[in-house]
Amino acid sequence: MTASIRAFADNTADPKVHGFLHLPDTPNGNALVLTHGAGSNAQAPLLVALAETFSAAGFTVLRCDLAYRQIRSFGPPGPGDAARDRAGLKNAVAAIQKVMGAPLLASFAKSGNSMENEGGPPGACPERSRRAALVGRQAKIFLGGHSYGGRQASILCAELSDKDPTLVAALLLLSYPLHPPRRPEQQRTQHLPDLRTPALFVHGTRDPFGSIAEIEQALKMIPARTKLLMVEGAGHDLGFKGKAKDEALAGLVLREFQTFAGGI
Repeated sequence: MTASIRAFADNTADPKVHGFLHLPDTPNGNALVLTHGAGSNAQAPLLVALAETFSAAGFTVLRCDLAYRQIRSFGPPGPGDAARDRAGLKNAVAAIQKVMGAPLLASFAKSGNSMENEGGPPGACPERSRRAALVGRQAKIFLGGHSYGGRQASILCAELSDKDPTLVAALLLLSYPLHPPRRPEQQRTQHLPDLRTPALFVHGTRDPFGSIAEIEQALKMIPARTKLLMVEGAGHDLGFKGKAKDEALAGLVLREFQTFAGGI
């Protein structure tokens, strides 16, 4: 299964939504919004690898730049950027909701099996029936992020727990920054008791932003369903540092997330 990739922008939103959209040839009816860590952007190799792997499995994927990165091409976010970054993530989820119908319908034309040129009733063609069912059902929107991006995604879902708890079906949190390196007393867990969105945490056993034991303790604060996928020997970069790439990681994350999200 392949996918096409194109630049994506929604300039009608504030903050704007900028990034790259991966459109699978055979959509599974679900979408994933992915964003980056504090010193990175939407073209981070980790995000690209995950987006390609998830889209090959049928997910429509939007990897997007956070609001602060759209303003500044390098450097970390400032102390006042977090709320606007979360607003941008909410806009990205809204944007992918708007486009979900188009990739699904486009799959008819790509395969040459449009609703019009397939004769007979819907049940006469299994492929036609399957695609019609995909178009007709409600898409699940998933939200994921690496480090700072994942933290903001989780805070956004905690903030929406009363207002719009079903906006995001599940979270994919990569290298959650539980605390700054060598500062375990500065825990970033205040919102976790309000997080009611199921979340899969992917964490390296050598991550200085939180040990496995610390992450396991933090997960006990979350009332929603959670799961921890440990990546043995990996640091905060999860094996994607410089030109290095953990070729097996994206597939492992996909399989774990499909199992985890399948129960939602």
